Amino acid sequence: MPIDGWDHVELWVGNAKQSAYFYEHAFGFTPVAYAGPETGVRDRASYVLEQGDIRLVLSTALREDHEISRHVASHGDGVKDIALTVPDATEAYRQAVQRGARGVVEPHVVEDEFGRAELSAVATYGETVHTFVDRSDYAGPYLPGYRAAEDGSNGGAGLLAIDHCVGNVELGRMDHWVDFYERVFGMTNILHFGDEQIHTEYSALMSKVMSDGSGKVKFPINEPAEGKRKSQIEEYLEFHGGPGVQHIAMATGDIVGTVQTLHDRGVHFLNTPDAYYEDVSDRVGEIDEDIADLQRLGILADRDDDGYLLQIFTKTAQDRPTLFFEVIERHGARGFGEGNFKALFEAIEREQALRGNL
Repeated sequence: MPIDGWDHVELWVGNAKQSAYFYEHAFGFTPVAYAGPETGVRDRASYVLEQGDIRLVLSTALREDHEISRHVASHGDGVKDIALTVPDATEAYRQAVQRGARGVVEPHVVEDEFGRAELSAVATYGETVHTFVDRSDYAGPYLPGYRAAEDGSNGGAGLLAIDHCVGNVELGRMDHWVDFYERVFGMTNILHFGDEQIHTEYSALMSKVMSDGSGKVKFPINEPAEGKRKSQIEEYLEFHGGPGVQHIAMATGDIVGTVQTLHDRGVHFLNTPDAYYEDVSDRVGEIDEDIADLQRLGILADRDDDGYLLQIFTKTAQDRPTLFFEVIERHGARGFGEGNFKALFEAIEREQALRGNL
């Protein structure tokens, strides 16, 4: 199953115009394309935004009896489609279905004056889908049916690429989806975290990380574990109404600068207690960044056998306690911040407690 990389992430939302404004002005994305009634699309409006190699698509329904309306009513604003660039969307679909995936959109070609693109899609956990996109013969702003947006570039925030997308699934279903990604996409389980590694006094979870052969596309999959109180995964599943995408991690080459910019733009991050930084130097060793800057901004640090990483997590991006974002900078490290799990999940539990959901 050859995968060239991430193509786009599509969020189905209640008001795409306002969501696009949020991602443009808070996260520094640039509007690049639009489809809606003005372009001949009668049932929805979609806004395409880019930053670095990251492409977000925000879509909303224009009528009540639409699948986007139903999806938003059930799940709130959130990810519907994690689309992957492939060399051949027909062959990718054929292989995926042959290996047990459920087809959602059969291979088809869309075209306009800028060329042609081929698309197909298969289902994964919950109502999430993976669209296969072959845009090698297309030169337009996004896909046929979209027109270029007016230039709204505001300098960006230094976000470069998608690092990984994390899915939350029900208790006992993690291994099912691990097998799915192994069998259908030929991915490998590169890391496994048990509840003895990811736990606090109150709750725990388990996680396995799936990766394609290049290591470019990574899908961690979480499930809840038994604990004294409701875990963050259980809270997500309750408010999302089932499995779905928990967070999108976006890479930067200067996390201090990026987080400062996002903070200045109004993005809210999870708080990290000052006590966390008392032993960072001993635990992580020498790093290029100033620990004082990390502490000031609440950035977490961790080291593995290949290097170190820096990471921080936003609060939820909508009122439902579901989707959030991660900003990550890797200096050789290939892990996911195992040394930060306890601090991270305690921070999440503090937010849960404020919501009355712990």
